[in-house]
Amino acid sequence: MKREGHSHTEFCPHGSGDDVELMIQKAIKLGFQEYSITEHAPLPKQFAQLYAGQKTGLTEAAMAAGDLDAYFEKANRMKAKYADQIKIRIGFEVDYLPDFTDWTREFLDQYGPQTSDSILSVHFMKGKDGRYWCVDDTPADFQEGLLSQAADSQALYHQYFQAVLDSLQADLGDYAPNRIGHMTLIKKFQDYFQLDANFSYENFQLIAEILKTVKKQQRELDLNAAGLYKPYCNEQYPSLSIIKMANELKIPWVYGSDAHSIAEVGHGYHGVISLIE
Repeated sequence: MKREGHSHTEFCPHGSGDDVELMIQKAIKLGFQEYSITEHAPLPKQFAQLYAGQKTGLTEAAMAAGDLDAYFEKANRMKAKYADQIKIRIGFEVDYLPDFTDWTREFLDQYGPQTSDSILSVHFMKGKDGRYWCVDDTPADFQEGLLSQAADSQALYHQYFQAVLDSLQADLGDYAPNRIGHMTLIKKFQDYFQLDANFSYENFQLIAEILKTVKKQQRELDLNAAGLYKPYCNEQYPSLSIIKMANELKIPWVYGSDAHSIAEVGHGYHGVISLIE
């Protein structure tokens, strides 16, 4: 089954604005049989009070709550229109925010019944001044808010992986996302800051705990090609060492282009799929 499991739409403020219908049409041309629309779920209003960093890292991070009805209307229309050519799944990419798990659970309780495939991701971590900073927005914010607060690369990695593990253990209700997104997103700027390419023994222990939890909960992992195309990453998410560990546990992988434009649909598919075969 050739499946695209991670994609965005014109409702994403930091995307290209490309129409999701044109993205679906490209997926069909590329031979995909399934296509998941997983737009960034809205953030809690109160989150702004705990956020630091560049304003756009907050205001353009996720779709507006006011767009939810239009999002579902468009996605369901595409699902029906192309039903004889491709199976379309509809859901969200949900942010794990430890201070807002109740809000997230209530959001999913309300909108989850309309979804069939969602992703749980860590895009924000606590950093400077005890506030949330964006992991993958700009090198400047990454340096000021996160890297400057960590003793070294391994300490930063450990904080990120702990957040991933916490996201798995959080009570997000009956509609908790079934897949963990780009679990090494913390390495997006690795070449820019010359972060450690490999993980320490302690971090591998934490990674092993994450993978065992994913396996126990019968969740999936996002095999995300986007990092290959980021100028300071040049590596898929997750790293090859983690892919090998997950393969040993027979954890299901779902390819994701993380496309925010027509051009990105299906990119890197054959390269990352070869890593799990």
